[in-house]
Amino acid sequence: MPGTRKLGRETAHRTAMLRALVTFLLENGRIETTVTRAKEVSALTEKFITIAKVESLANKRQALAFITKEDVVSKLFKEIAPKYMDKNGGYTRITKIGPRRGDAAEMAVIELI
Repeated sequence: MPGTRKLGRETAHRTAMLRALVTFLLENGRIETTVTRAKEVSALTEKFITIAKVESLANKRQALAFITKEDVVSKLFKEIAPKYMDKNGGYTRITKIGPRRGDAAEMAVIELI
């Protein structure tokens, strides 16, 4: 996909990392990560919430192919997506929290609104 960030990782590593971050965000409601990762996770999470608004077998399989935990997928379809039925996008919020102590990377909190 043009326009995706490489995040200093090879394709398989980047995909695995983003799958884990999206899963953790949907499971816990908020995570703390770097700003660039948060932007990528936000885009993917919004995509899956939009997919989950229509509960079909194809959509569930599409979500299961990316999200690593089955119980998180069922939570996405049963609890998370119904909250956003009347909203078209903007399901996540990224809040910058300043530099990380070790390497001064710009950190952010990403959360479901």
